[in-house]
Amino acid sequence: MSIVTVQLGQCGNQIGHEVFSALCSDIRGTHGLCSQKENESYQDSCKERFFCQEESGVPVARAVLVDMEPKVISQTLSMAASSGHWRYNSHSHFCQKQGSGNNWANGYSVHGPRHKEAILNLVQKEAEKCDRLGGFFTIMSVAGGTGSGLGAFVTQCLRDAFPSSFILNHVIWPYGTGEVIVQNYNSVLTLAHLYHSADALLVHENDAIHKICAQLMKIKQISFPDVNQVIAHQLGSVFQPAHSAGGGSGYSRNPLGDLLEPLVPHPEFRLLGLRNIPQMPESSLPFSTFSWPGLLRHLRQMLIAKAQMEEGIDWQVRPPPPGSSMPSTNKPLHFNTSIANLVILRGKDVHSVDLGSFRDPSLYTSWLNPQDAFNAWKTPRAFNKYEKSASLVSNSQFLLKPLDSIVGKAWNMFASKAYLHQYTKFGIQEEDFLDCFTTLEQVISSYTNL
Repeated sequence: MSIVTVQLGQCGNQIGHEVFSALCSDIRGTHGLCSQKENESYQDSCKERFFCQEESGVPVARAVLVDMEPKVISQTLSMAASSGHWRYNSHSHFCQKQGSGNNWANGYSVHGPRHKEAILNLVQKEAEKCDRLGGFFTIMSVAGGTGSGLGAFVTQCLRDAFPSSFILNHVIWPYGTGEVIVQNYNSVLTLAHLYHSADALLVHENDAIHKICAQLMKIKQISFPDVNQVIAHQLGSVFQPAHSAGGGSGYSRNPLGDLLEPLVPHPEFRLLGLRNIPQMPESSLPFSTFSWPGLLRHLRQMLIAKAQMEEGIDWQVRPPPPGSSMPSTNKPLHFNTSIANLVILRGKDVHSVDLGSFRDPSLYTSWLNPQDAFNAWKTPRAFNKYEKSASLVSNSQFLLKPLDSIVGKAWNMFASKAYLHQYTKFGIQEEDFLDCFTTLEQVISSYTNL
């Protein structure tokens, strides 16, 4: 099944480009560490998901690019074409001459309805090119104007137009300090709207990725492309083909469905976090060796202690002892309760790996059977030059603190009516804000009580 990617706004288009580049460089790599047959099956499966083949032989990304300013889209199209390894369809993009000025309401209430038909036509054309449509993967920031406001509107339109397709929103959480004064408003409005229309929100926090660039990748002057490449590597490590436990010998045929069905068992819980290990500069790889037990011990502790990366993990955090039915308020401080987890292993000797420690019932909420709450995918095909790598997609309390913080800051501004006129002039009223606060307060409450 194929996935249509919708890149929204500057952030969505830049990350989308890096994602397709990472997927393409991975399938072209000869470092697969597996049989030729396995490698060919892996390449075919990836191409079916993300690219369509043209006569020229250059893979064309199954993507629609949307922005209200032309600059980023034209850069993105030309960078992809000049790589020579893949490109975008030159007719699958939509842009205008003026942006949304970091105003969510402008993107949602003005640009969205005005350009709805043109954007949905492009999406429909991409969907019709798929032999079987597996769903949509949208990429956007939650803090700006076009990506977040127009992105929320487009996601609702996708839900209406394709009611039975999976929709996974990949959203970028703003830097805590932030460069946009109204980013907390924009974030609250975006997240609340997406919660009603997407099947799940896969979240990357800018602050966490920045830390990975500095401490693990050893980058001195961190740029947006550096941050985006780390995000793209992590997304690729999830979306590249892998064998699911009961999936027989072939690769998963329905990547979004196989990802979302076990991870989102209840509509109240739709926030997914992503962790990937190991991460290091390419120049260090030849001098590094990893064992599966070591990698998985780190990954499990990252899960338990809400750590963003394998450095600086708090090893003191332990799950509550078995049989202790503590109310959530008395759980060990900083312990991260999960609803569902998926671990994806890629590379050498994956089939002999023991994942029993992730099936420990004390990691999970009591209302779901631990056998259902944990899933694993594996493939002997290595990813992106890493001999062994593991990814964790988790529906857990990872995002509780950042969500609480954004809602708190937005509420403080709202209480003093700061900047509200910027939204009301485009038709977003105080009641709309209150509805969004209510939605997110409910989400916070549900995750807190796990």
